[in-house]
Parts: sequence; structure tokens; C-alpha cells
Amino acid sequence: MRHALLLASLLALPASAAEPTPPRALVLKASRLFDARSGKLVTPGQVVVVGGKISAVGPTAAVPAGAEVLELGDATLLPGFMDAHAHLTTQPGEDWRQDVLDTFQRTIPEQTLDALPYARATLMAGFTTVRNLGAGDFIDVGLRNGIRRGTAVGPRILTATAGLGTTGGHCDDGNSFRKGLLVEEASRGVADGPEAFRAKVRENIKYGADLIKVCATGGVLSLNDDVGSPQLTQAELEALVDEAHTRGRKVAAHAHGAEGAKRAIRAGVDSIEHGSFLDDEALALMKQKGTWFVPTALALQGVLERADKGMLPPEIARKGREAAASHRQALRKALTSGVKVAFGTDSGVYPHGRNAEEFALLVGAGMKPAEALRAATVHAAELLGVRDSLGTLEAGKLADVVAVPGDPLQDIRRTQQVFFVMKEGVVYRNDRVPVSAQSTR
Repeated sequence: MRHALLLASLLALPASAAEPTPPRALVLKASRLFDARSGKLVTPGQVVVVGGKISAVGPTAAVPAGAEVLELGDATLLPGFMDAHAHLTTQPGEDWRQDVLDTFQRTIPEQTLDALPYARATLMAGFTTVRNLGAGDFIDVGLRNGIRRGTAVGPRILTATAGLGTTGGHCDDGNSFRKGLLVEEASRGVADGPEAFRAKVRENIKYGADLIKVCATGGVLSLNDDVGSPQLTQAELEALVDEAHTRGRKVAAHAHGAEGAKRAIRAGVDSIEHGSFLDDEALALMKQKGTWFVPTALALQGVLERADKGMLPPEIARKGREAAASHRQALRKALTSGVKVAFGTDSGVYPHGRNAEEFALLVGAGMKPAEALRAATVHAAELLGVRDSLGTLEAGKLADVVAVPGDPLQDIRRTQQVFFVMKEGVVYRNDRVPVSAQSTR
């Protein structure tokens, strides 16, 4: 009887808890449209959206009778941006030590509520899809599911849950604390040995992981580990990747150092994240095996900003400066060598909503503006395994559309001025209409 009453109460929930319903038919018009397949602009730009999907694209596209038309003026329509390396459940504060204390004192519900504005800021910046590479207490899984149901506003999330790593490594949040202080002295994703990593992959998938993240080397923001040191053996990485791929999950490898990256590449990981100290051999291996590079240049810029303000411990600031200095050269080499690059920022290392600043950093390293846009659209969609439904503005795909003023191929920083955001046919932002006329989100 009690179960029946519970079911009845759930069925009686108000309709506002359901996912927003997109308008029946909507036509987006702008001066130009970015064709992510070719990397060229189409003029004028027009996208017809019906029922959350794109029904037609181009100036001659058939417009359904009674469709609502949104005239966006001198702007460029683009596919919704994708960030292949995000951390939506955290954000740095003014004091590194206070951040550490807050993680101990704030309950999981509080930390979940803290993540809601981070997710919203990311969506409003034009990023309609992200790959969340590591979070604690399954807050990322709850956030992903809540956004899917429409109870929270944010980007579409593919999540890794806990990052996997070795004892005392970058993915071990118990690193640097005195023995006996913590009830659980290592993070949930910590393991040692090939079979132990197989078990951790299975556990992550059991509890909702869309992909697997592994810390193949040390990191910048962790203590007691060198930023470039390899942290898993070849056998451990091969077991982890084999288990993930057998179960249909991709693997992203945090890897600053060249040796750890090469082990991960040989094991068959799908992407190398950061890559600060990649050498010629590592880049050649990546090109040979088709391994994606997700540079996260903005993360290192964010670390330098905080280090220059004295907001980080000296040992972390030192590692950040070393990694940033080498990263610039590694990124340039990757671009000239033809390694596949997908857009990712490591958001959460810097304040959320700044994601689009990565575009200018990629262009500054030698990438053409069109290729930078493709890195965040069609190429990111390929890495994430969602190219059939996202990444380009084409009939039949989900209607994720953003608009920026002017021509981003002439000024890539236009991507930092997103004023229109649509996800699956629902308009979440349109700065060119009065606030009173917009849907409440």
C-alpha cells in the first residue's frame, strides 16, 4: 500500500518538473552560418527547427507554415560548442586552503547545489555538451540526470565519475594528508595492479560512468607528485583500457609527462588530456594511432593567473609555471604534426563560463579560426562519440545552436560574446529580445 501511495504521489508531481518542451517550429535567421563539416561560412544563415531537431538548413530551406521566426541580424549561427574536458562540480575560490577546508565541511547536498550555477554558466556561454572528467560522490551523475530530466539547467553531460589513478597519485585526493587523518585514506578511484584497475572500471560503469578517466601522470594541482612523472605501469594501463573498451566506454588519459602519455597511447586510450611535456615520439605515436589531443590551454592560463596573485601554494605554483612554459611548445608541435585536436578547457580549474577563451589560445598557437571552431564542434563530437546527432548544423540532428555577433573567422574572440543559446530546440538565451518575452529558465 505504501508503495502504491508513493507511486501516486510521484505521478502527481507538477508539470514544471518535466523537461522543457521545444516550440513546434522555429526558424533561426542570421547573416551567416558556420558549416562545421567544411569549415566555411554559408550566407545568409538559416536553420529550421521542429520538435527539438533540425529539419532543414540553408537560405532555400522550406519553412513550415506558422513557424516562429527569430531574426538574429549580423551574427553567425554555429553548432552548440562542446568542451571535452570539464569539471562542473568544482570551482576555485580566492584561497586554496579554504577550498580544501570547504570540501571537508560542506555536505554532499551543498556541493551539489554549488554545482548548479556552474552548469548554468557553461550553457549560457554556448557550451551545450561537456565531458565531465572526474567528480566525487557521484554529484556529476546526479547533475547529468537532473539536466536530462529538466530539473536543472545546464549542458548535456557525459561523465567519468571518479578519475582512476594509483596510490599517492594525481587522482588520489588523500594525497599529502597525514596518515590516519581521513576515514578513507584514498579516493574511490584509486587502485594498484592490472586486475584492480579492471575492477575499478567495472565499478565506475556500474554506478553510471559514460566513459573512463585515468591519471597516467602526475598533475599540477596535487601535492606529493611530480607533474610529469608516469604513474601507471604499461600492464595497468592496458588492463584498464581493455576493460573499458570491452564494455563500450572510451578512455581519457590525464597526461602531462611524455613517458606516461606514451604508455597510455600504446595502451589505446582515446585521448590525451593536457600534454604539457609531449615529445616528438609521443606526438608521432598519437598521429599513428589516431589518438586525440585535448590541450586545455585555458587551464594552465588559469593556474598562472592564480599563482601570480599568490593564491596557490609555492610548490603548486612552481609546477604550474613549468607545465605552462612547456605546454606552449608541445601544442604548437601537435598542430604542425597533424595530431587530431579536440576542444577542452579543464573548466573548474578556472571560473566556469570562460570556456570560450580557449578558442583564442588555440588560434594563438597556430590553429586557424575555422579549425578551432571545428575542434569544439564536429571534432569534439567525434571524440565524444555523438557525431551522429551533434556537432554540425544538418537536417536530422539535435537542434543545438549558438549565435555570436559578427564573423568569428575574422575575430575568433567573437566566441566569447555568445548571445543566443538553443539546446534540443529550447531557447535558453536570446539577448536580442526583451527579457519579458523570453521563457523563464
